Amino acid sequence: MQRRDFAVVLATTVPAALAATPALAHGRPGGGQPAGQLPHRMLQALAGELEDRNTAADLVPHLYDVGFEWESETAPLGRLDFLIAYGFGNRPAVGGGNPTKVLPEPGPVNEELADTVARIRRRRRIPVYAQWEIARFLKDKHQMKDVTSIEPVIEPDGTITYLSTDGVAAQVAEARRQLPGGIGTAGVIGFRDHVKRCVQTTRDRGITAYAPRGFEMPGTYDPQSGQPWTRRRDLYLVHDMAAQWQVLRQKMITAAYPNG
Repeated sequence: MQRRDFAVVLATTVPAALAATPALAHGRPGGGQPAGQLPHRMLQALAGELEDRNTAADLVPHLYDVGFEWESETAPLGRLDFLIAYGFGNRPAVGGGNPTKVLPEPGPVNEELADTVARIRRRRRIPVYAQWEIARFLKDKHQMKDVTSIEPVIEPDGTITYLSTDGVAAQVAEARRQLPGGIGTAGVIGFRDHVKRCVQTTRDRGITAYAPRGFEMPGTYDPQSGQPWTRRRDLYLVHDMAAQWQVLRQKMITAAYPNG
């Protein structure tokens, strides 16, 4: 099969499969296996393209997960011991200045994420760990207590090193390990297209994690964001898929060759 034929198969079968299979269109809230015809059709197309059905069978679950599954596993609020809120985008500092040494403005998306945390906290009062852009709103707008702000790293010369999603998860994991009762189960709050990876990254740091069931995550992009990849959905989804592939690549290499 030619490469253009593979693209044609996906272009013609994906919309039909999604329309015929609501479970695919709306994700797997319970964390079950993908249903419907789409993975099967993907396997047929890729096996023909690669001329290797075994390798295609290995790859299709990853292709489906990264490219077609955007919902994270959820759990009821009563199962959660604390919340982790991951930031998304920002706005350039109002006064300008060197962006390597001047913190940006948190921006409207992080305000929406803070509002989501506040709604959840009204239902269940548990500790919150929030990336600093969200923590600012939780403290100033919502006057929320029991909030730990995950701050960027500022070097002695004033240079700011911003934490990645994994960097935030690592700091929360370290803080929770110091508690007498152990880490506990996290409820993860994140931007709609980011929250799946937030849950995965939190779990990769050894924390049992779910998105809180029944709460919608913010999903409106900010065209004025200081991070270009967070201004538009098409750009962000490519960015997020690239990040998922990078993590998966390392996991697969480590699993195949644990001794290097």
